[in-house]
Amino acid sequence: MNLSALRLALLASTLVAAPALAAMPTDAAADAAADVAATEDAEIVVYGKGEVRQVTEIKADDIRLTVPGASPFIAIQKLPGVNFQSADPFGVYEWSTRITLRGFNQNQLGFTLDGVPLGDMSYGNTNGLHISRAIIADNIGRTRVSQGAGALGTASTSNLGGTIEFFSRAPQDELGIAANATYGDNDTLRLFGTLDTGDLGGFKAYLSAAYLTADKWKGVGVQRATQVNAKAVATLADDVTFTAFVNFTDRKENDYQDFSQEMLGRLGYFADNISDNWPLAVRLAFIGANRGNTGVAVGPNSFGTVFPAPYTSVDDAYFDAAGLRRDWLAGGRLEGKLTDQVTAGVQLYYHSNKGQGSWITPYRASPGGLPLSFRTTEYEISRIGVLGDVTATLGANTLRLNVWYENVDFEQARRFYDMGTSQTTPLTSALTYQSNPFFTQWNNDYNTRTFQFAVQDQWDVSDAFSISVGVKGQSVKLRAAAINPVPGPLALGRIKSEDLFMPQVGLLYKLGGGNELFANFTENQRAFTAAATTGPFATSAAGFAVIASQLRPEKTNTFEGGFRFGEGRLSGVVAAYLVNFSNRLLSIPQGPGIVGNASLLSNVGDVRSIGAEIGLQWQPVKAFTATASYAYNENTYRDDVRNAAGTVIQAIRGRTVVDSPRSIANLELAYDDGHFYGRANANAMSGRFFTFSNDREVGGRVVVDGKIGYRVTSDNRWLNGLAIEASASNLFDRRYVATIGSNGFGFSGDNQTLLPAAPRQFFLTLRKDF
Repeated sequence: MNLSALRLALLASTLVAAPALAAMPTDAAADAAADVAATEDAEIVVYGKGEVRQVTEIKADDIRLTVPGASPFIAIQKLPGVNFQSADPFGVYEWSTRITLRGFNQNQLGFTLDGVPLGDMSYGNTNGLHISRAIIADNIGRTRVSQGAGALGTASTSNLGGTIEFFSRAPQDELGIAANATYGDNDTLRLFGTLDTGDLGGFKAYLSAAYLTADKWKGVGVQRATQVNAKAVATLADDVTFTAFVNFTDRKENDYQDFSQEMLGRLGYFADNISDNWPLAVRLAFIGANRGNTGVAVGPNSFGTVFPAPYTSVDDAYFDAAGLRRDWLAGGRLEGKLTDQVTAGVQLYYHSNKGQGSWITPYRASPGGLPLSFRTTEYEISRIGVLGDVTATLGANTLRLNVWYENVDFEQARRFYDMGTSQTTPLTSALTYQSNPFFTQWNNDYNTRTFQFAVQDQWDVSDAFSISVGVKGQSVKLRAAAINPVPGPLALGRIKSEDLFMPQVGLLYKLGGGNELFANFTENQRAFTAAATTGPFATSAAGFAVIASQLRPEKTNTFEGGFRFGEGRLSGVVAAYLVNFSNRLLSIPQGPGIVGNASLLSNVGDVRSIGAEIGLQWQPVKAFTATASYAYNENTYRDDVRNAAGTVIQAIRGRTVVDSPRSIANLELAYDDGHFYGRANANAMSGRFFTFSNDREVGGRVVVDGKIGYRVTSDNRWLNGLAIEASASNLFDRRYVATIGSNGFGFSGDNQTLLPAAPRQFFLTLRKDF
């Protein structure tokens, strides 16, 4: 497909067209704002009217203005304080995806889908799954971001620095079919279709499916994903409903090579793994072994000890690596009124996962003597949970009780498989689930049991003033046991994190005319996680014996306040915050991250975050919307790293937290007259450090994305909503580092932990909406 004409048209059009974030202040004010709301494909942003904390919400129309099939994180990166990075144009390549709020990384945030916890969304899949696998992006109805502290009852044990809640769309009231098909650069093909039953006498449902295949934008490899979603809602009585869903995903994706700054300068932006050149991979591995770099013993060979230019190390180019994930996520919720003043709900959910992270490693030989083997980190999750909530409205007081229990059985293993003896053809593929390992380094079973409750009272003192007071309690118990070998090289045993009194207090004062003041204080903790690759068990038995009695969960005290203003054509929010972060736990690597040596977890003191953010939305006419945001954040370490004797071993006090840009800004402009629509988005970010001492950083950048499209509006419901659109990511083809910390962060010096962003990518989509 020749996209040159499309590229020229899109480049010209997006200079004047742009995105829409149409104001929708609150559900109660939706009708009042309808006269200035944009048409059906415009973005909708809600600046948390009526909330005692900083909250922003976007809806499905916003996600449709990104690349079809893209991560919903791309849609929210325009919001104040949000930093999202990925090395692929879709934002779904999980090894590279990183999201931070106010400088807190994704392992310190909370994530839920329709209330179901998604864990900390780590690549290692310890207690959840990534949102790109939990649901098809087209089926997300709205996304709610709490930049500082989420709702008290949020089912999360990691939400130190905020929460991101996703909500699936409701089934349509009428029978209908929606679909879209996308083709673009790198032979990208993405298909989506959904069938809604409509209301069948109190029952309605939908069945959706999506398929993605795309070549990597550099090197050799693919991204492939198949997803199926089903959701049903049944009205059982006047005030009782039952909702159920089943979501399936099967994802396989080849990895990109991780880089250091030196490697990027020497090898170039488009260097990658050498997945199409097995003889070269074998040659590099033999040379590394001959030089004694890999610890692999090899017999006599003719490869010598000199690497062919431009390579200087076996780590410059691996043969291949990949991530494989297969997930089932299901749940059901029953809710209704117990009395006129009391409503209640109960929700059950189940999640199973099979995963494999693969790497063709030159650091261990195959049995036949080839200095390469197939190393895997393998995952199996089975988790089940129950959520319960009761809300009682008693005069001026609204009382809420939330309860959450979850049991997670998690098996994780590090295994090695044979790559054969051939120097011309590899024995297997990184995208294949392996069996019959020749060596198991460790295979452990982990169990996590979580119990959490939250009690809250919202007191409406007057029509203008309300107070919210609550407390959350949390108990998380972890166990690690060895399966093979026994006892195994990693830590085993038990540990727990518990705090039954974490308060939250909020104030809201309505000034009238859509203006209001809010203030909030919240205490939160991040519970320990049970895994071989993160948390207190990701060390040796001797190391765990030393730290087990000393470790304390990470905690934050968050103070925030702000001013929300406006209704209709101009609205926005200005907020400021102070976060005191204590008991910061740091996994100190013991060697190169990719080699997989056990880390040492240490309490390295406190962090303080101080910042301010602003979000604005202006809609001078119905068809045009401008949205802007800016956030300034000072996120600094408050303590040096000391050893057990109290001696400073790393002087980092006063340094800026890694991957924590001082400034983030975003501007979107959108036009939508019902037929023609266009969007342009510019996202700017200052530099980010990737060492704790701040001696290494990646520079700031401005990235522009865009979309133009035309839709049919018709009385014929089968033609209405038919549209063709063109979209582009990284429109001006900027070269920059997207992800930092892919292999962790070091104290100083260069580190192979960077992933460059995808260059300019163009896509053409044909869609039919409801």
